[in-house]
Amino acid sequence: MESKRQQKMASLLQQELAAVLQRDLPHLFGGGLAPGISLVRVTPDLGQARVYLSLLLGTDANDRLETIRENAKAIRQALAKRIRQTARVVPELIFFHDDSAAYAAHMDQVLGTLDIPPAPQADAGDGENLPTPRPRLFKGE
Repeated sequence: MESKRQQKMASLLQQELAAVLQRDLPHLFGGGLAPGISLVRVTPDLGQARVYLSLLLGTDANDRLETIRENAKAIRQALAKRIRQTARVVPELIFFHDDSAAYAAHMDQVLGTLDIPPAPQADAGDGENLPTPRPRLFKGE
């Protein structure tokens, strides 16, 4: 369970990292789209932040992730310029690939290929023999 402090820092980092990757350092992606930040988890001492990136477009996700990891120092410096008035210490950034969107697409494809037979039709005469429920007026009844 994350503390309020961790949650606030994670939210701040997520917003500011997105701005840094899209506005301040777009040259890292060679004119391509900047990755989306799906989740940020911060350690209790606020010393490390695990950043989960969704690299949806393109098949070179591992190459893009390596580029980001190689430039982690520059990203951290650009982030420090943006949050220097808000945070005392900028945490060390550790980047991971978040493949939950790809997994969801795969599961959607699997569920789409299932052949589920329709439910059997109930006979019209089955519902006639059921007793009519009596309304309860008091708890003890």
